[in-house]
Amino acid sequence: MPDTSLGKCNTTNTAVLTWVEEMTKLCQPDTVYWCDGSEAEKEALTGEAVQRGILIKLNQEKLPGCYYHRSNPNDVARVEDRTFICTESKEDAGPTNNWAAPKEMYRKLITVVNGAMCGRTMYVVPYLMGPPGSPLTKVGMELTDSIYVVLSMRVMTRMGLAAYQHLGDDDGFNRGLHCMLDLNPENRYIAHFPVNNAIISTSSNYGGNVLLGKKCLALRIGSYLARNEGWLAEHMLILGVESPTGEKTYVAAAFPSACGKTNFAMMIPPARFKGWKITTVGDDIAWMRPGPDGRLYAINPEAGYFGVVPGTNSKSNPNAVATIQRDTIYTNVALTDDGNVWWEGKDGDVPNECLDWKGNKWTPASKEKAAHANSRFAAPMANNPALDALANDAHGVPISAIIFGGRRSDTMPLVFQTFNWIHGVYVGATMGSETTAAAMSAVGQIRRDPMAMLPFCGYNMGDFFRHWINMIRLMKHPPRIFNVNWFRKDTDGKFLWPGFGENVRVLKWIVDRCNGRAIGMETPLGWIPAPGEIDIQGLDGYSADRLAKVQDIVSDEWRNEIHLQDELFMKLHSSLPKELIYQRELLAARL
Repeated sequence: MPDTSLGKCNTTNTAVLTWVEEMTKLCQPDTVYWCDGSEAEKEALTGEAVQRGILIKLNQEKLPGCYYHRSNPNDVARVEDRTFICTESKEDAGPTNNWAAPKEMYRKLITVVNGAMCGRTMYVVPYLMGPPGSPLTKVGMELTDSIYVVLSMRVMTRMGLAAYQHLGDDDGFNRGLHCMLDLNPENRYIAHFPVNNAIISTSSNYGGNVLLGKKCLALRIGSYLARNEGWLAEHMLILGVESPTGEKTYVAAAFPSACGKTNFAMMIPPARFKGWKITTVGDDIAWMRPGPDGRLYAINPEAGYFGVVPGTNSKSNPNAVATIQRDTIYTNVALTDDGNVWWEGKDGDVPNECLDWKGNKWTPASKEKAAHANSRFAAPMANNPALDALANDAHGVPISAIIFGGRRSDTMPLVFQTFNWIHGVYVGATMGSETTAAAMSAVGQIRRDPMAMLPFCGYNMGDFFRHWINMIRLMKHPPRIFNVNWFRKDTDGKFLWPGFGENVRVLKWIVDRCNGRAIGMETPLGWIPAPGEIDIQGLDGYSADRLAKVQDIVSDEWRNEIHLQDELFMKLHSSLPKELIYQRELLAARL
């Protein structure tokens, strides 16, 4: 018999009930379904999604529990130009965000969503960002008319009754409203109201725009809350490094897109490093707060991975390949005739024929790619064979090192350590990465992405830097800060460093520096590995001379780099901390 309890109201929280009632009157759904996060609910909603053609059931022998979704071709990525920070003052949002006055945006969106769910079901999705019981964990409520969103939120967050238990009678939850509408880009808005702890998303069904716990709450709203409450909400992975002796060190790292972030979080050490283990706490977001012992502790607020699929294979990321073999929702990849999925860069043979991400026939002779460049997987982090034992720990893990890095073919060495915390903030604030063919700009141009947070900071970026500088007052033992670059090339255009799992060699030096074992050498940029401190044994044909080239500091390139930083500094001049200007002058003097 069907479970008759499914979909019924399951909370007595007055604030939740009042808000849902208000949004119901506004959006006018035919029915309201209260999600509880149960397995019975998952089975029922998945079956309905398949019946309605929203999901396609994949070959359950090859991919048990996996389903396939195609999005509208006009709705395949985050839309930065339609993403708004709504604060009373434009200065509070800063020059790097799209700003709108809250009253004006509310007025506009109320018109857009009025009656938007007529003929539809409103799903009430309670969720936790963070482990239950953690002082950093936040409660969110998302109202949506998309089953795809409900099932994806179930993967990406701790969704269900645990959220009500954490909330109790409190009214301090994030209020998120998502209305699919007709997916017309003209009505597409992703609006954030930091003061009200609220988000409204319209006319989209792409994950980054509509899974409101992810970039919207975890970073844009999260960064605003973090500044007010004395912690950090960052676009960072968290990993653990365990040596053969059992010593465990935790590291957080910020990389812009196309710089191997997920691969780094899940990498497997090469044979030379037998006995070493890399474990994953999180691959995308870190919430960090000072602990009573003066160290910085981090949690991963998510419960799943929303990763880019193309290029994922047993060489680039074997742990990700294992993770997405079950209970995964694939979006905008190719579909084979035997109910399997395929994408460019996948292991195995290229199919002779399949359906591309738009549902059209595709062959190797086709001009367009079979999988969209931004096609995604949503997979539970519990699937990861390298999941860290403390990934769900309410207290978080102690961070010994913070790593910044971008894609640079020159200038940036393989690795260096900053001189101190403020110097590290300067390095993170000036972080840049070369655009790739997937970016909507000329290939090879340097795009500044401070701390990989440019699209995700929920307030003025200059004030964001000030908050980072002020955090040093709350930590007796702050993490050491490093910068890495896996993408430097020689004069022939070949990469000077092999990357992938071999990055453990660099990570070991970082761990050794944190634990007082590596001496290093002082340079104008900071501390770099001394000769012999990066283990290159077992790298076929890799010489000490090649390692020296990838570590080379070319003064002319760095003078140009300092000049290129002018664009960002001028844009933020009214709020830029003077300490960062001073750091820039010190670097110029050292060069």
